[in-house]
Amino acid sequence: MTIIQEVSVLKVNQKEDFLNRRHLELTKEDPISNVNCTKIIDGDIGEIQKAQLEALSVSFKKRPRLTTDDYINMTADCASFTKMRKYIMEPLSNEEAEFPIAYSIVVYHKIEMLDRLLRSIYAPQNFYCIHVDKKSPESFFAAVKGIVSCFDNVFISSQLESVVYASWSRVQADINCMKDLYRRSSNWKYLINLCGMDFPIKTNQEIVEKLKALKGENSLETEKMPVNKEVRWKKHHEIIDGKIKNTGIDKQLPPLSTPVFSGSAYFVVSRNFVEYVLENSKILKFIEWAKDTYSPDEYLWATIQRIPEVPGAFSSSDKYDLSDMNALARFVKWQYFEGDVSKGAPYPPCSGVHIRSVCVFGVGDLNWMLRNHHLFANKFDTDVDPFAVKCLEEYLRHKALYLQKN
Repeated sequence: MTIIQEVSVLKVNQKEDFLNRRHLELTKEDPISNVNCTKIIDGDIGEIQKAQLEALSVSFKKRPRLTTDDYINMTADCASFTKMRKYIMEPLSNEEAEFPIAYSIVVYHKIEMLDRLLRSIYAPQNFYCIHVDKKSPESFFAAVKGIVSCFDNVFISSQLESVVYASWSRVQADINCMKDLYRRSSNWKYLINLCGMDFPIKTNQEIVEKLKALKGENSLETEKMPVNKEVRWKKHHEIIDGKIKNTGIDKQLPPLSTPVFSGSAYFVVSRNFVEYVLENSKILKFIEWAKDTYSPDEYLWATIQRIPEVPGAFSSSDKYDLSDMNALARFVKWQYFEGDVSKGAPYPPCSGVHIRSVCVFGVGDLNWMLRNHHLFANKFDTDVDPFAVKCLEEYLRHKALYLQKN
């Protein structure tokens, strides 16, 4: 059975549910387009090409888009906003209701992408901290403020950073949300961090099932540190003219008895892990030491995950290395690894575009992506391929409403 056959078949006893939940479907949000998302998710080449051509058309490029002012106006009436934007305001199952998840979301622009990301992961039992870059336009901040005002469990981080690419500020933004979420509720079980260009490839129910299966362990990329990346943390770095620069000054060795490991900014970690990171003196010393390094988000969490006494951590033995493809946290396509899967490439070529060697997904990436075990994928951008987000959110919403043990 194909992905779409699985999603399209409604059980007879779901008929009443179908009628009750039909207003939450996302299939008719874009009346201008006649692209068939069912075919796209199933990998139909003709429909994928049709979507790619339509996205390039003048009429499509001139379609009305939601602006920050639109969100400021829409969120003045929260009941209308949540109904119009089709947020799911009740838990879809007891299992989900009893397993709250916390999210840290770091954003700086693209308000509609944030709304669609939040809508795709929103559940009333979960908790959402949104960190807005201090450099963001006032109108963007006002729009985010409007959105969070409509939900009791969504809030803006109490401390905002001016985020500089590859600097400590990116990590600090997540730590600020960690602190806020930890204080906000003792109920949530796991924390997942996101940015504004992430999108789920699993429903909330599926995410809960994956997290429960971890049984308290964490899931994030953590591998042996490549020699060519050691300069990032062996040298003192400073922000000069808004960019992080290597000063050439040697740093002291990290205050750890375990090695430094390589990873990524993305993690799936337990509440106990978060508590340990925020309160353990050894970890706090390591965090302080890391503040003048390059791209600390790409080794900090990976290293903490290999300290034996950390809750849910792995041994520092090479046998426990975990690649990004094996960790749950994020599916990312790197340009230099793309290729023919039948000849050993980890994933097929990107059907979108590349930014800093990372694929910004197109509609042609969805079918293969959805077969993977990851919870989220990065990057998506409606300015690059609006149909990739549209078809993914339609698929996930339909699956959540009708094809799960609700």
